[in-house]
Amino acid sequence: MLELVGIDVHFGGIKALDSVSLAVGTSEIVGLVGPNGAGKTTLFNVLSGTVRPRRGTMRFDGADLGAVPPYARARRGLGRTFQIPQPMHTLTVAGNLQVAQRFGGGGVDRRAQAEILELVGLAGKADRDAATGLSLTELKALEVAKALATRPRMLLLDEVLAGLEVQGKRQFTQLLAQIHARYGLAILIIEHDIETIRSLCPRVAVLDFGRLIADGTPAEVFSNPAVVASYTGVPADA
Repeated sequence: MLELVGIDVHFGGIKALDSVSLAVGTSEIVGLVGPNGAGKTTLFNVLSGTVRPRRGTMRFDGADLGAVPPYARARRGLGRTFQIPQPMHTLTVAGNLQVAQRFGGGGVDRRAQAEILELVGLAGKADRDAATGLSLTELKALEVAKALATRPRMLLLDEVLAGLEVQGKRQFTQLLAQIHARYGLAILIIEHDIETIRSLCPRVAVLDFGRLIADGTPAEVFSNPAVVASYTGVPADA
């Protein structure tokens, strides 16, 4: 479904992504992990079209994404959330989903809205002010709901569990599993909570200083000496 080959991104003299190649199959769940500053969010920005790589190719369902603008990528099936929730101010929860539906290329579908809000636990708060009437957990759920409202075939989830307590993380992990089961979406998720990644993702890819250093099952990846060194700072041959 998604194929990246040799993606390079430079910010001035800093190489944020260094020849990153990664593929995600239809309905696959892949965790994207790595230390702070490893290039994870930059990779998402490349995928969603807000950062242009210096070189490399991106294909989604066989079509080249290189010259495709962000709104068109959403309409092709790439849905994105952000680490810091970004509700549309002055709009209700339902209004946020309506805008997302239009952005995704379709008209307003109230039945789909109701289904999504029920799934993410916001059915009773459709008329709340999205910016001021929701808790952090609910704002995170709204981020996911907005992405689902664009009718994606692949979700890019950027630390949707950040800031949640242990119980909240467990509930949100269950929600993501339910979303995957119901819609059959491919999911690429950035997350620092390793236990969440172990429980949710059959496959994990690791970035460190902009380079992809491991890609495999959680057991393979988290026992990889290079991955252990990236998190602990202890060289793999020490």
